[in-house]
Amino acid sequence: MQNADIPDAQLASAQPDAPELALPKLARQRLHDTVVDHLREFIVEGQLAPGVKLNERKLCEVLGISRTPLREALKVLAAEGLIEISPNRGATVAQLSEAEIRDMFELMSGLEAFAGELACERISETELAQIKALHAAMLLCRAQNDLSGYYSRNHAIHDLINIAARNAALRQTYVTLNRRLQALRFRSNFQTAKWDSAIRDHEGMIAALEARNGPALSKILRGHLLAKRDAVLAERTLSVAGMSREK
Repeated sequence: MQNADIPDAQLASAQPDAPELALPKLARQRLHDTVVDHLREFIVEGQLAPGVKLNERKLCEVLGISRTPLREALKVLAAEGLIEISPNRGATVAQLSEAEIRDMFELMSGLEAFAGELACERISETELAQIKALHAAMLLCRAQNDLSGYYSRNHAIHDLINIAARNAALRQTYVTLNRRLQALRFRSNFQTAKWDSAIRDHEGMIAALEARNGPALSKILRGHLLAKRDAVLAERTLSVAGMSREK
């Protein structure tokens, strides 16, 4: 966590500061969880980009809070691996290396594939109906070009499949890893073709769940996650190449 003794002058380093953000002032109820949720959303949706130094004063103004609840929230996000805190540099949004991205997506593909097999055995009709409703809402967001709404429903579908697996150990591992990958999963849908490909995968997921076909759902989920890995790595390569040309 950022050292309380570090003066504000040191916080304004040469690194890029967090951009100006617009958000209504927070109610005091459930303040801690609300602050964590908002900061996590800023990171996932790219408002706080990888490598950006967090300016505590600006974030406190945006969220309408003091530094104490902000720093408590930063502790949580640091534990999740979403930010990195240095005693001398303060807090910055974490950046994953190419190897870390590859390893994490490969592991997540295995976790989701296994969850899919179990879910086909254990999912309830109510859960299946919820997934279908989320899929319909996701299609509406796609039609409206609403990436944020699309992603939130996409995320909820994968989460419900994992919950339907009824395996506590799998659930804990999935939640921990997925928090580190959310921002990358969000950005993997920036291209229209990627959106449409993901929608086709989701239609196949629902068909496999309805048929209680574990192997089929497992295969779709594994391929779905590996496609996201490839999209993220391709985007990263283009970004690095672009920065090299600018130099």
